[in-house]
Amino acid sequence: MNKTIQSSMLEALHAEGPAPAQARNMNLYGQLVGSWEGRLITRNFHVDERAEVQFDPPGTPMKESTLEIHFDWVLKGLVIQDIFIAPASQDGKPGGDLMYGTSIRVYDPKNDVWYVTFIDPITTQSYHRMVGRKVGNDIVQEYHTPEGKLVTWNFTEITADSFHWLWRETTDNGKTWDTPAEFFLHRRVEEPALV
Repeated sequence: MNKTIQSSMLEALHAEGPAPAQARNMNLYGQLVGSWEGRLITRNFHVDERAEVQFDPPGTPMKESTLEIHFDWVLKGLVIQDIFIAPASQDGKPGGDLMYGTSIRVYDPKNDVWYVTFIDPITTQSYHRMVGRKVGNDIVQEYHTPEGKLVTWNFTEITADSFHWLWRETTDNGKTWDTPAEFFLHRRVEEPALV
C-alpha cells in the first residue's frame, strides 16, 4: 500500500481521546486504552461451518500462549477498537497463530449499552456480535450462539495496570458455566523514546 494512503487512513481512523459530548460515558472501555501483554490459557478449538468457535470438551488439557492486546480511540472518539494477538509478536515477527482479531465497541447512550463486534479473519475466521455493559465492577459482553448457548466475555479484576478476561459458556441459562479460555493481562510498560 502506498505510504501516503496508509498514513491518511490511519490518521482518519485514530482519535486523540473520547468525543467530548460522550466523554463521561466512554470510560467503561476507555480505561483499557493502551497496550497490554500477558498470557492466554485455553483448550484446543476449531471453527465450525457457521464461524462459531467450538472448544474441546471440559476436562481436556489446557494450553498456554503469550498474548498482546492494543486498545485505542477511533472514529472521532466515538468508538474504541482493539487488536488481540496470540501468541504475542516477538522481535518484530508477527504473532497470531491462535488469534489475530479486532473488536469495534460503540456506545449507545439511549440504552446505556455497548455494541461490540469481534472478527478474526486471519486465524479462526470467526465473527461475534455482542452487547457489553457494566455489571458491578466488571465489564460483561454477551451473545447467543445459533444453538442457543449463552457466551459471555467478562473483564474482571480490572485495575489501572491489569485485568482478567474470561470466555464463559452456559447451556442451562447460567446454572452451570464452562470457562474454555482465560486471559491474564498487565499494562505494557513502554520503553522511553531514544533521544
